[in-house]
Amino acid sequence: MLVRWPTEAEQRSRLAERHIPRLLLVDDGMPPPESLDCLEDWIRLPAPETDVRARIDALLARSRAHLRTVPEIDAHGLLRFGSSWVSLPPVEARLAGALVVRFGAVVGRDTLRRSVWPGSAPGRNVLDVHVLRLRRRSRGYMLERADPPDGMVPVLADPPAEDLRLDDEAELQVRLPAS
Repeated sequence: MLVRWPTEAEQRSRLAERHIPRLLLVDDGMPPPESLDCLEDWIRLPAPETDVRARIDALLARSRAHLRTVPEIDAHGLLRFGSSWVSLPPVEARLAGALVVRFGAVVGRDTLRRSVWPGSAPGRNVLDVHVLRLRRRSRGYMLERADPPDGMVPVLADPPAEDLRLDDEAELQVRLPAS
C-alpha cells in the first residue's frame, strides 16, 4: 500500500495496526518517520519508478516471510517458516509434512508412522531417531514463534544425547547471538 507522508499519517497508523505492508512516499523536504516495523519502508519523492518498484518488491518479499504463520514444505523437501528454511531428506520431509498439516496440534505416534511409512510399521526407535534428526536439522526452534528480549535469539538447549524420545520436551533458552 502506498502512503503519502506526512499527509496520510493516519492511514499509515491504520495499516500498521492491521499488519499491512506500506511504502511511505515522503514529500520533498520532509524528514522521514522512524519505521514502525519490517513491513514499512520509505522513499523520497520525486523518485524514479524503477526505484519505487524495487522498494515495493523488497517490501513484499519481507512481508511474505514475516507474515508466514504456518510452516510450509514443498515437494522437494524444503521446509520454510518465517524467514527460515531447511532442506530435508525424504523421510524427514514426510515427517515434517505430517507435522505441518497439523501445525499447533499434538500429533500421535501412529499418525506419524502412517504418514511416513504407509503400509508398514517400523519400530518405535526408528520413529524416535527420525524425530531427533528432524529436531536437530531444524535446530528445534524454527517452527516456534517467540518474542525474545531485544538483541536476544531463541536457541535449543542441548538435549541429552541418549534416550531422547518423541515425547521428551526440549528446553528453549534465550541467548545473545554468536558473533
